[in-house]
Amino acid sequence: MSPIMQKSPVVLLRRPRKVPPKAILHRRSLQLRLLRSRSRIPATSPVTRKTDHARALKIYDRLMAAYPDAKCALDFDAPLQLLVATILSAQSTDKTVNTVTPALFKKFRTAKQFADAELPELEKLVHSTGFFRNKAKSIQGACRIIAEDHAGKVPQEMDQLLKLPGVARKTANVVLGVAYGKAEGVVVDTHVQRLAVRLDFTTESRPEKIEEDLMKLFPRDQWIHLSHLLIHHGRAVCQARRPRCLECPIEDLCRSADKVLA
Repeated sequence: MSPIMQKSPVVLLRRPRKVPPKAILHRRSLQLRLLRSRSRIPATSPVTRKTDHARALKIYDRLMAAYPDAKCALDFDAPLQLLVATILSAQSTDKTVNTVTPALFKKFRTAKQFADAELPELEKLVHSTGFFRNKAKSIQGACRIIAEDHAGKVPQEMDQLLKLPGVARKTANVVLGVAYGKAEGVVVDTHVQRLAVRLDFTTESRPEKIEEDLMKLFPRDQWIHLSHLLIHHGRAVCQARRPRCLECPIEDLCRSADKVLA
């Protein structure tokens, strides 16, 4: 074949490789290190290791320093008011409840008054908190038992509180801890539940199991305030969708794989 007829070789050009931004590379590297480190951790309960007790106490101390004024966000002047407000807070926000309770507590001041109230009137007053029919029935039923069996005073024992309509361990722990200063357990609401998992305090998903792990991990004198700290931190910094890890006072103690560092 004539040299003129020879075909010239085809040269394939490669597309230039796109290099991810440094922030993405850093995040991927961090996540990979976290996964590798977790794979080396024995599959045992996190509350059985002494290192986790020490880490938990460091987290508690730092949160105490970050939120020295952390307390229950519900407004109340008496144990009965706190009980009612906590029942109303289910599937609602503390802010919404605090807009409802001033008129409610002005109208009904005692357990007997709540028990004798017209149910439609009570439902109307608590309507904006959601699930108002069930909540009104629970409040009235609880107050009837308190008025008839406890001389109008909210009981100070866990087993007695759990007999009241609308009261489970979370509500009972709020009343005992905040109103009476009795540490019988740890309040596990949605914030505490989410942060307990994210901070590797537990591998459980059920509130009662999470509470058990927290009670093993922290000393009894920290149980009451622990929930206030976690709730405040969950609202202010460690939010569900996009945690503000760069502002977090416990970022170096956190082993969460969903850190946001950019």
